[in-house]
Amino acid sequence: MISTTDIIISICYIAFIVALGFWAGLSGKKDGAAAGEYFLAGKSLKWPMIGMALFATNISCLHLVSLAQSGFDTGLLAGNFEWMAAFTLILLALFFIPFYIRSGVATLPDFLERRYNRACRDWLAVVSVVSAVVIHIAFSFLAGGIVLETLFGINMFTSIIAIALVTGAYTIVGGLRAVVVTEAVQTIVLLTGAVIITVLSWWKVGGWQPVMQVLQDGGQLDKLSMLHSSGDPSGLPWYAVFLGYPVIGIWYWCADQTIVQRVLGAKDENHARTGALFCGFIKVLPVFIFILPGLLAYVLYKQGHLDLEVLRQADGQLHTKGIYSVMITKLVPPGLVGVLVAALLSGLMSQISGALNSIATLVSYDLYKRNRPEATDQQLVKTGRIAAVLALLLSIGLLPLLNRYESLFNGINDVISHIAPPITCVFLLGVFWKKASSQAAQYTLWIGSALGAGVYLLGKLYPINIPPLMVAFYLFVVCVVLQVMLSFAFPMQHTAESNRLYWESPLAPLRVKGWPGLANYKVLSTVLLLMMAVLYWVFR
Repeated sequence: MISTTDIIISICYIAFIVALGFWAGLSGKKDGAAAGEYFLAGKSLKWPMIGMALFATNISCLHLVSLAQSGFDTGLLAGNFEWMAAFTLILLALFFIPFYIRSGVATLPDFLERRYNRACRDWLAVVSVVSAVVIHIAFSFLAGGIVLETLFGINMFTSIIAIALVTGAYTIVGGLRAVVVTEAVQTIVLLTGAVIITVLSWWKVGGWQPVMQVLQDGGQLDKLSMLHSSGDPSGLPWYAVFLGYPVIGIWYWCADQTIVQRVLGAKDENHARTGALFCGFIKVLPVFIFILPGLLAYVLYKQGHLDLEVLRQADGQLHTKGIYSVMITKLVPPGLVGVLVAALLSGLMSQISGALNSIATLVSYDLYKRNRPEATDQQLVKTGRIAAVLALLLSIGLLPLLNRYESLFNGINDVISHIAPPITCVFLLGVFWKKASSQAAQYTLWIGSALGAGVYLLGKLYPINIPPLMVAFYLFVVCVVLQVMLSFAFPMQHTAESNRLYWESPLAPLRVKGWPGLANYKVLSTVLLLMMAVLYWVFR
């Protein structure tokens, strides 16, 4: 339990964010542009806000909780999901953003229709809504509920419903502008809280030498390595990272509406590209401020400086889902606990608000307006708000099912690994291969999604010892072969619009001049690539 002062700090923070969200959403409205303002912030976002909003939408309370748990259980290994994101953000900036911005689309299913056909748009819209509800909202609610129950002693479902009401209020009323403005603030608060817990853990451990000593004595120096060998018990060998992560990473960062919507609201192509790359630089931080604290908690536990009996189950095993909450209550002095709780709430609220706005956009533009092309802006906004409310209710209903995963981080990656392959396939081939045809993409989405669902269900009934990332890679290979074969069987008949939505060569995106100096997207991409290469060499 936490002190009254910390509770007051937490409540004041929530009140501030809600007020800021309402102010940002309502003050940005313009007559005659209700839908554009609500869903895409009037396409006025600049690169710092885009970068921070991308990061805030990605890093939720789920990540704070699950990455700390992963740090405790397996060390820095889970950091691959953070650092590999930098490479996919470079792909987003170089190859995907130009088409998204130039085509003026409001949603990624809209882009898929322009490149392929309407059937592809409809399927992606449905899958995107489902994935937003499950991955971005339900899992985040679950993580938030676990933390708040541990800290405040409040029933998990009660706290989740309260957060849903608070976050849903300003998001549903204010739209994307409210989401992005609050996310910018929440990113700062979240990072501040994460740095505080990292510094306090580091101070309590006593520096790097005790960490090395504990790990060496326990024969677990591999906890400091990002790349593990084949057959590693963690289930994440190095080849799975480099083969499987790009499959889920390209879907998540380049083809998922919840994430990419921040880019679609950019002022222009340069702001969109720089914002994505800025997020790539920020993604270096989670390994050191989200995962490392979990590893330090493991060291403190082994040193006898951190009591984890509250996490011990009836069978004597530690239930490490709540490790981050214990660290807050055991390591952080009163007064700062409120800041840490605010950071957790920041991650939870930003993730949920971003997903709700994306669901509203998808349902309004890709489902409602398709059947009612004469719909007014007011009708589109109203439909989006109703969709957001229904999404909240559905996500809460899924919580008992998702809570069966022992590790939240493994759970979310397991689900993504079965959803992403066909979507990654049709986007990649659509952008890089002229002959990728409409019917081939349509059948690949249908068959690939059905195959992914079947493999997921089969894996639950008859568990197999294959890392989820390798499952994603195998499914992706099947989808690529399928789409290539079908593209030859059903050749593409390009329209004037689709003929402009693929690259003639991989070097074509680099011919755009961009901003001068260090702000140039080519310079930033090169620096980011070099920085990631050095980091992987150091922590190999």
